Amino acid sequence: MASPISSNVGLGSGLAIGDIVKGLVGAEKAPKQNQIDKQTASTTASLSGVSQLTSALAAFQKTLDTLGSTTTPAFQGFAATSSNEAVVKATAGNTAVNGTYAINVVNLATPSKVATIAMNATQASAIPSGNVEITQNGTTYNVDITKASSLQEVRDKVNSTLQGKGITANIITDSNGSRLVFSSTTTGKGSDISVKGSAGQEMLNIDGTQKMSASSTGTDAGGKPIPGAGAISDVAQDANFTVDGLSLTSSSNTVSNAISGLSFTLVAPTPKDGAETKVTVATNTDGLKTSLQSFVDSYNTLVKLVTSLTKGSIGDDGKFAAAALTGDTTPRSLLAAVRNQIAAAGSKTGLGSLAQLGIRTQQADGTLSIDSAAFTNALSDKKLGSQIQSLFTGDGGLVTRLNKAVEPYSKADGVLASKKNSLTTVQKRLATDQEALDRRIETLTDTLTKKYNAMDLIVGKLKATGNNITSIFEAMNAQKNAS
Repeated sequence: MASPISSNVGLGSGLAIGDIVKGLVGAEKAPKQNQIDKQTASTTASLSGVSQLTSALAAFQKTLDTLGSTTTPAFQGFAATSSNEAVVKATAGNTAVNGTYAINVVNLATPSKVATIAMNATQASAIPSGNVEITQNGTTYNVDITKASSLQEVRDKVNSTLQGKGITANIITDSNGSRLVFSSTTTGKGSDISVKGSAGQEMLNIDGTQKMSASSTGTDAGGKPIPGAGAISDVAQDANFTVDGLSLTSSSNTVSNAISGLSFTLVAPTPKDGAETKVTVATNTDGLKTSLQSFVDSYNTLVKLVTSLTKGSIGDDGKFAAAALTGDTTPRSLLAAVRNQIAAAGSKTGLGSLAQLGIRTQQADGTLSIDSAAFTNALSDKKLGSQIQSLFTGDGGLVTRLNKAVEPYSKADGVLASKKNSLTTVQKRLATDQEALDRRIETLTDTLTKKYNAMDLIVGKLKATGNNITSIFEAMNAQKNAS
């Protein structure tokens, strides 16, 4: 707050009243202001440190979540490559075996896609009410048509009733009329869709095991047969393919039980003049090292931040300067909890620690590093690659143990959140103290200014009186000397 004091000299006393009041006020304010400033700077720095630590911990946990994913495993011991991913895509699991496999895709597994007979405008606008039964793989779904409905309304009722069931309906219109078409996401032989309407709804009946071309409902204007209800192009069928010359079938285009430890997706039939697709399985050295390096990097970021937040420094003036959280045990306690889990053995047999993979702790700063030669040896000679996934994500694995160790610090009402709330409370109290000090100094400034101005006025009056008395005596002396 700006001071109302000026540097004007008192007219009566000749004193620099503004400077005098400013000095007195400054002496009164300085001790408390210094205390508030130091506490504010310390609290602000601590809040910043806690925020940085919270962000670093969140990033560390995000890395753990990524590495612990069950949908996209980060530590596959083997990698599979396909010579033609336009035909076959492959993924190797930790039970795979190094080798090469020749795959020839004869045909893909297909889903059921069926249609009703073609309906004229009258039929499509007034489908009677009743129960429509839609059957697939031995499961029957009932769609209740409560009133006479248009084909569009029937379609919408089917889609809302079967939402999430893998069966949808739509309408296709050609020169012969409109058909209700049912599509399925389920593939494989025997997954054909059949539809049966109630009395009066016969136009909805479909035998999905029969092709539309196998029956007709008359002829069009050109004398060509109008296809009846049934499978549009073909009935649902299994995928047919060969592995190293052995003939295999699958109800799905994602095959996981043909080759031990290997799953692959059939994308398209092998071109007639094309070569078989070669799928090669090899130790996933690069992929494993990349995943391990991401863990090491995330951990090292946390370690370096804790050091910067807690370790003070000596300035050019030789004085010690504290860091944002120097003297606070929280960062060190958090880091100790993480280190304890990294150091703990996860298994008494096989792969039980990061050290077996060549991951070492640097004595200089406590960070981790990967010894490339030791890592390569662990995979090629000791064959530990297939066990890394279990080390991190298995029962009682490192990811689970680390998440549990940091939870007291990261949860919504945890250590870091509580510390932030406490520091915020202190910050608000200091702001209140500053406002109170400013008001007190403003009042003191006003009071002292008024007192010194009053004193100056009195001194001025006394000076004026003295001058008058002096003038009288001087006049009397002048008269006496004149006579």
